[in-house]
Amino acid sequence: MTYDTNLPSEDGIPDEGNAKKVARGTLQVIGGAVPLVGGLLSALAGAWSEREQAKVNRFFEQWVRMLEDEIREKEATVLEVMARLDLHDEKIAARVESKDFQSLVKKTFRDWAGVESEEKRVLIRNILSNAAASTVSSDDVVRMFIDWIGQYSELHFQVIGAIYNSGGITRGAIWKKIGKGRVREDSADADLYKLLFRDLSTGGVIRQHRKTDYYGNFVAKSTQKKSPARSGGTKTLTSAFDEEDQYVLTELGQQFVHYAMTDLSLRIAYKYKPAEDSST
Repeated sequence: MTYDTNLPSEDGIPDEGNAKKVARGTLQVIGGAVPLVGGLLSALAGAWSEREQAKVNRFFEQWVRMLEDEIREKEATVLEVMARLDLHDEKIAARVESKDFQSLVKKTFRDWAGVESEEKRVLIRNILSNAAASTVSSDDVVRMFIDWIGQYSELHFQVIGAIYNSGGITRGAIWKKIGKGRVREDSADADLYKLLFRDLSTGGVIRQHRKTDYYGNFVAKSTQKKSPARSGGTKTLTSAFDEEDQYVLTELGQQFVHYAMTDLSLRIAYKYKPAEDSST
């Protein structure tokens, strides 16, 4: 569905007649999709039509453009997923047609509002592609991975990528690995960095490196007294950029990297170009 939105007035406000149709058309579509609010939206559409509220109409024009961009992104994501799958493989073909996989796709598109960048769109694409072609994780785990895309920021994912295959890495080394400069311990950046590690630790994505016994049980750390800081012998709290404790990915974190950060090779040539921001 497309709209003729190329009729701005001299002051930048869309033409009254054209914008009015956009606003009323949008409200009618929403009213039909959500019957409980249909009556209210119809009344609003009529009121705005009578009062010729140009600014309200311009808002709806921009909203329709945003919805069109969102639909194009979803369409591109589905095409990119299919371009990476070998549908001649009976198991993959059956998986794609299954109700379980379709449920994952529906969940992804319901949560689409949380995908605010091209980088996150690619992570979503990779999850769906690998969920169709791999059985490493259960669908319950994959659903949680989809939730993580909306829950965590791109900085969270940079940290996850820096920890992956490191064999154990400190917070200070991670900070340097992701290309961040030196900051004060009492800065907002340091607070954000500590919060990020709390998020990933409580979320079950990362943990501090610990030894395990033959059966995989974690061995308790031996308690050691930390020596006071060198400057004046005063004690300080553990740095946000600590160089002692090492972090690794949990098994969930390892599987997330496999699903979200591993791009299956293309079987059909396809390249998606993100739409320009229509709000500017």
